[in-house]
Amino acid sequence: MTTPFLEVRDLHVNFPTPDGMVKANQGISFTVARGETLAIVGESGSGKSVSTLAVMGLHNRKVARITGQAILNLEGGPVDVIAASESEVRKLRGKQMAMIFQDPMSSLHPYYTIGDQLSEAWRLHNHGSKRDGLKRAVEMLDIVGIPGAAKRAKDYPHQFSGGMRQRAMIAMALINNPALLIADEPTTALDVTVQSQILQLLRDLQRDFNTAIVLITHDLGVVAELSDRVNVMYAGRIVEQATIDDVFYKPMMPYTMGLLESIPRVDRGSGGRLRAIPGQPPSLIVLPKGCSFEPRCHLKHQVVDGRCQSQLPDLEEVMPGHFGRCHLSPEALTLAHVEGVR
Repeated sequence: MTTPFLEVRDLHVNFPTPDGMVKANQGISFTVARGETLAIVGESGSGKSVSTLAVMGLHNRKVARITGQAILNLEGGPVDVIAASESEVRKLRGKQMAMIFQDPMSSLHPYYTIGDQLSEAWRLHNHGSKRDGLKRAVEMLDIVGIPGAAKRAKDYPHQFSGGMRQRAMIAMALINNPALLIADEPTTALDVTVQSQILQLLRDLQRDFNTAIVLITHDLGVVAELSDRVNVMYAGRIVEQATIDDVFYKPMMPYTMGLLESIPRVDRGSGGRLRAIPGQPPSLIVLPKGCSFEPRCHLKHQVVDGRCQSQLPDLEEVMPGHFGRCHLSPEALTLAHVEGVR
């Protein structure tokens, strides 16, 4: 079996506040290999971005309380980002791992040209002049499909459209050929045509650079188009892990079923109403004693002994390579899903 490039093990990320401890991540574990795309999905506040910011070493260590491991299996040996010093992580960030942030307009500096910003990202990890950096910047802008790259490199972020700014962010993230790319909602606020272009660009670049991609999104359409495996998160925990086909056709957690039933599907015909998940996610300061999804779960009545309210279900392998966090049996969950899609 190929050694994954990134291994996250039992990651806990907590933030102390005047109201109590915010338990943003509780026991998160996952892996991603070179050339593979792992999607992390869930509602806002489920802990998706928090976990990947920990991998990137971007939390304020004076505030965030982080335990667990985030291991990068580099050619020179494994490095645990959580245990590494800030200076060590800075050397890895941008070179071995990079991130595309959700809002490119706020991530790009308004006072510097696109070319200067890409050039700086390259020169931080490479020996070369500013001219060498600008040459590399133009090459990357051309790779990500910016027309007239040499001329557009002299433009400022406000002179780029939303889609072009996102391409520039992708160029900056990939300018040092990192092995790991974390994409946080890379298609948010883009129209459907541009979204499709960005997704195709990520696929092409992954093929060319053999990059491991962690895709953070709430859009299951994006997940279906780009991902190999999926982590479904709820209230700071992973509640389901599986391949893309298993998550869509054999979900093993009522929350995943709720997400699937709340989006339109071309394979279900027309005329039926979409079913939204009732209620709101729980507070990450005061989590329920049992299953965090129990207050919103439409299948909890099938667990007759009340375990949903008193006992947190473990993340168990219910089928080969398919993990779910639910007290119901796989057979009961399969039946519930079949009845739900009728």
